Amino acid sequence: MAKCFVCGKLRMAGQNVSHANNITKRTFNINIQTVRALVDGRAKQVKVCTRCIRSNKITKAVRGTRKAVSSAA
Repeated sequence: MAKCFVCGKLRMAGQNVSHANNITKRTFNINIQTVRALVDGRAKQVKVCTRCIRSNKITKAVRGTRKAVSSAA
């Protein structure tokens, strides 16, 4: 089951309706993406809906931010 880490959004239930008016149950899945985000100051992979990504409710973690170690010889 996909669930947004930020807003807790889940899938919704609905119905398919054919031209003959036959009704079958279906689910509307949300658009979930796996993102490296900062959670409590640490980078963590979380599943977030695209609306939360687009509205900047999370901050993406940047790769390769280590400082170069200078060797004093």
